[in-house]
Amino acid sequence: MIVALAVGLALGIQALVVKPFQIPTPSMVPTLEPGQKILVNRLVYRFGSPDIGDVVVFHPPAGADNGGQRCGDPTKAVDEPCSQPTEEASDDNFVKRVVAGPGDRLRIEDGHPVVNGEPMDDEPYIKPCPVPGGECDLEQEITIPPEHYFMMGDNRGSSLDSRFWGPVPEDWIIGQAFFTYWPLDRLGTL
Repeated sequence: MIVALAVGLALGIQALVVKPFQIPTPSMVPTLEPGQKILVNRLVYRFGSPDIGDVVVFHPPAGADNGGQRCGDPTKAVDEPCSQPTEEASDDNFVKRVVAGPGDRLRIEDGHPVVNGEPMDDEPYIKPCPVPGGECDLEQEITIPPEHYFMMGDNRGSSLDSRFWGPVPEDWIIGQAFFTYWPLDRLGTL
């Protein structure tokens, strides 16, 4: 009975409060390395919304999880940024940083977001793009739709993110990453 109660409590906490995740790719280097394990607060966004700079776990748009670059905007030209995701979420989980929120105007220069005309060039946690321009930039400004967030990996030159498949609906966000617990030499808060 005690074991069943303990297992039930552990599963309940993981399902509702805190859930562990493992980082699968180098898209968040140097903040998070592949294989690193993090804890995610699943409650925080039930009482508020994500802030710019939050590291979050979320479901990407369908097709993004296998390297696809799908956009939900059928009028998007090849050289334009994606302004909206597909209507269906993937079952996979991605970890990225929020760089813009609902109603924000966004463009990207040399991998740095320019939000509402203000460059976010004070990002000491990123690994910059190896070559300025190209896929690291979005010259055309987009407006983030209501209840959507624009996500980017900290490894700006090696991250499939909202630059390719558009902003993510808020209800696809699982929670905020707040603590890393493995490996032990990287133990700490995010």
